[in-house]
Amino acid sequence: MLLAIHLAILALFLGLGLVFRRGKGAFLISGYNTATKAQRERIDEKKLCRYTSQLMFSLTPCWAVIAAGTMLELSWLSATGFCLFLAVSAFYLVYMNTGGRILK
Repeated sequence: MLLAIHLAILALFLGLGLVFRRGKGAFLISGYNTATKAQRERIDEKKLCRYTSQLMFSLTPCWAVIAAGTMLELSWLSATGFCLFLAVSAFYLVYMNTGGRILK
C-alpha cells in the first residue's frame, strides 16, 4: 500500500511536469490562478509553466529518495530526500520570484 502511494506521487510529479512542459495547466499554479487579471497580464504564462515544469521534474528524484528510504526502512535516507525536497522547492521559489524571470 505504501509503495502504491509513493508511486502515485511520483507519477503525479511526472504528469504535472509533462503538462507544464507543454505550456498548459497554468490554472493549477495557485499563485497564478488567484492573481487578478491585471497581475496575470504581466506574467508570461509560457515561462511560468516552463519553470514550474522544471520544478516538478526536479522534485521527482527527491521524492524517489524519500520513497527508497521508506521502503528500505532507512530513516536517514528519507530525511535526506526530504531535505533535498525542501532545498529544491526553496531554490525554485526564490529563483522564479526574483529577477523578473516570469514577467513579460
